[in-house]
Amino acid sequence: MTAELVRGQNHTLPQTRLEIRVSAGTPVVAGATLGDERGTVRGIEWIAHPGSPQLPGLEVSQQAAADHRLAVDLEALPPGAHRVTVLLALPVGVGGPVRFGAVPAPFVAVTGLDGTEIASFTLTDLDAESAVSALELYRRQDVWKVRAVGQGYAGGLAAMLADQGVTEPAALAGTIQEAVTRGLARSVAPPPPRTPEGDRVRHTTGSADHRPTAPPPPPAPEPPEPLTDPATTGPAHTAQPHTAPGPAAAGASAGGPINYAHPRRQHAAPPSPPPTGPPAQPGQPAQPVAGDATGWSMDERLYNQIWGMFEDLARAVAAHRSAVDFAESRMDQELDRALSDPRNRIGGAGDRAREAARAKRDELASRAREALDRDLAQLAAEAAVVEPALPAAYAGWGNPVWHAHRIPMEIPMALRIGDLHLPERTDLRIPLLVRLPLERGMWVDSGRTASEAAALMDTDRLRRLAMETAVAHAARLLAVYPPGEFAVHVIDPAGSAAGPLAPLVEAGVLAGPPAAGPGGVASVLAHLTRRVDLVQMAVRARAADSLPPDLDTGEQLLVVNDFPHGFDDRAVTQLRYLADEGPAVGVHLLMVADREEASAYGPVLDPLWRSLLRITPVADSHLADPWVGHAWTYEPLTVPPGSRVLEQVLAAVAEARRAAGR
Repeated sequence: MTAELVRGQNHTLPQTRLEIRVSAGTPVVAGATLGDERGTVRGIEWIAHPGSPQLPGLEVSQQAAADHRLAVDLEALPPGAHRVTVLLALPVGVGGPVRFGAVPAPFVAVTGLDGTEIASFTLTDLDAESAVSALELYRRQDVWKVRAVGQGYAGGLAAMLADQGVTEPAALAGTIQEAVTRGLARSVAPPPPRTPEGDRVRHTTGSADHRPTAPPPPPAPEPPEPLTDPATTGPAHTAQPHTAPGPAAAGASAGGPINYAHPRRQHAAPPSPPPTGPPAQPGQPAQPVAGDATGWSMDERLYNQIWGMFEDLARAVAAHRSAVDFAESRMDQELDRALSDPRNRIGGAGDRAREAARAKRDELASRAREALDRDLAQLAAEAAVVEPALPAAYAGWGNPVWHAHRIPMEIPMALRIGDLHLPERTDLRIPLLVRLPLERGMWVDSGRTASEAAALMDTDRLRRLAMETAVAHAARLLAVYPPGEFAVHVIDPAGSAAGPLAPLVEAGVLAGPPAAGPGGVASVLAHLTRRVDLVQMAVRARAADSLPPDLDTGEQLLVVNDFPHGFDDRAVTQLRYLADEGPAVGVHLLMVADREEASAYGPVLDPLWRSLLRITPVADSHLADPWVGHAWTYEPLTVPPGSRVLEQVLAAVAEARRAAGR
C-alpha cells in the first residue's frame, strides 16, 4: 500500500533498488546530491545533474522535462554516502515559469523497479521558490527510509546547493543550467496538459489499459490559458518557449475543472469522438479509429491523437527498458550472492547458480518484451488507420491528399516536419508536428559530423540535400497558409543553391529573387529587421493602424543558405536579433548551415543555435521526447522519387495568389 507522505513524514523502504518518479506538469530540472552522516555534500563528484547524470548507484535525467525517472541503487552508493537528496529546479533563461507557485504542484513517487509505488509526496504551498529539495533517502541504523522534505529556495538552484555545503554553488548552478539549455534545444516540447479523462478514448471493455502511465498531476493552482484562434491573432507562445505543440484544447489537471475557451464559442469542454466501428469484445481492445481523441474539429482530434501516440510509445518503451535493466541487475545480484559463498565455487553448484540466475533474467526480459510487443502492435494498428486520414498539413509527401490539395482560407493547427521512431520498432513512425504560427525557427544541419549517415555522404551532396529539405519545408508552409499570408525570403550569398531553389523560383512564390553577395544579405536583413522593429513598436503602443501601408503584415520566413558565408559582424548580429525577437511578431528563420564552419565566431553564436530546432537532411538520433528523454531518430520528409507533387503544390500556391490578387 502506498504511503502518501506529508512534509516531514518518513517511511521505511522495503528494498534498495528504486525509481524516483517526478511529474511536474512543466519542464523542471531534476538532480540529486549525496550526503554523509551529517548531510554534507563532499564535492561536485557527489552531485548528479543533467551535465553529469551518473554516479555510482545513482542516475538522473540529462534534460529538463515534465516527467522524470531517477534510478537509485542504495547498495551501490559510494562509501560514506548516507543520504540521497532529490532536487527540483525550474530552468533559467528559457522563457518558462520562474517560480513554482505559477505551475502545478510537483508530484514525487518512490517506486520499485517493477513500478510498484512505495511512497509519494505532493509538493504543495510553494510560491516564489524556483528550486526545492523534494525528498531524501537516508540511512538510520542500517535501515533506509524516505522523508518528504519540500524545502523551497527563492534564491534558486545556487541557494539550494549552498545550503547543502557545496563550494562555489553559483558556478555549479550555472553549469547545470547551461547543460539544461543545451538539452532543451534538442527536446521536442510537450503539449499542454490533457483533460482529466486523458484526451484519448481507448474503446476497451473488460480490461484495463496496460500501457505505462505516470501518476496523475495534482490540481493546478491556476486555470489553463484559453485557446486562441491563430487565424485572427498574431503568433503566441504556449507554455513551452520553443517548438511544438500542444493541443489547442487545454484542460485542468486531474480532478480540476475543465477550462476550454474559444473566442467564438461558449466555454465548454471539447466533444469526445462518437463511437465508431463494432463494439469491442470483453477483454479485447476495439479496432482503432482515426480521430480517437477530444477536439472541436477532426484536425484537432487527429493532432491530439498523434501526440497521444507519441507519449504512449515513449512510456511503453521506457517501461520495457526499465524492466530489462531490472532483470539484468537482479541476475548480477544473484550471481554475486551465489559466488560469494565459497561452497558454490566447488563442483557444479556455481554453474547451477549461474544457469538459474540467467533463466530468471530471460524469463523477466521475455515477459517485458511480450508486454512491449502488445503495446507496439496496438500503436502500429492505430498508426495504420491514422496516417491515411491525415489532412495535408499533417501528411507526408507520399500521401494522396497532396494531389487534391487546395490552398486553405485558415491556418491549420500544426505542420508536419518529419517522422520519429525508436529502435525497438523502426517501422512505427510518429509524425513530428510543430504548432502554427511557428514559435521557433529551424536549422537544417548540413555538417558531415552531424550523424553517422551524414559522415558517409559527400559534402556537396549533403549540402544540396540540406537545401532541398529547407525548400520542401518552405513549400509546405506556403501551401498551408491562406494566399498572401505567408512570404518566403531567401539569402544565398554565393548563389550555390540555384538548383534546389528552382521549384520556388520557377513557381514565382518567393517575395523576391534570392539575395546574393554582401549587398543582398544586408538588404534582406535590414528589411526584416525594420519589420520586426515597426511591429514591436506598434504592439507596445497599441497602435496597429499606424503601421506603414507598404508593410507586409503576413508571416515571413527567411531561408538562409550556407551560413556564415557572406555574413559580416553586423549581419550576424541582425540574424541573432531576428532569431530572438522575430517569432513573436511573425518573422521566422530556416537556416541551412554547418556549425563547424561558423566556429570562428566562438560562443557568440551559441544562443542562435539553441534558439533553433535542429533537423537533419538524413536520419539522425538527436531529438528527445519531453516525458522520459529517449533519443528518437528523426527522419526528414522526402518527395517520392519521380513525383511532381512539390511542383504541383507550388503551382497551386501561385494560382491561389493570382486569384486573390496578391
